[in-house]
Amino acid sequence: MSEGHVVFEHEARNASPETLANLGEGHIAYVKQIRSEDVPGLFPEAPKIAPGLKLFALHAADGTPIMLTDSREAAVANAWSNELQAVSVH
Repeated sequence: MSEGHVVFEHEARNASPETLANLGEGHIAYVKQIRSEDVPGLFPEAPKIAPGLKLFALHAADGTPIMLTDSREAAVANAWSNELQAVSVH
């Protein structure tokens, strides 16, 4: 690992949530696995979805939800089609 990478990791750990949100704005989106029970809070306009389903949400770097799908691959493809680099979060 290069010294510059170590410095970035240190800065990222100590950065405010606002700083991290703006870090990849317009260039990075993140894919997060969610449960169908979480959908109404993230996507209020979405139709009712059966409980117990594993879904994937694509979010802008600032946390704004972009899309919801049943596969990680579809979320990544949507990011790429919008010229965003997709990263996974756990």
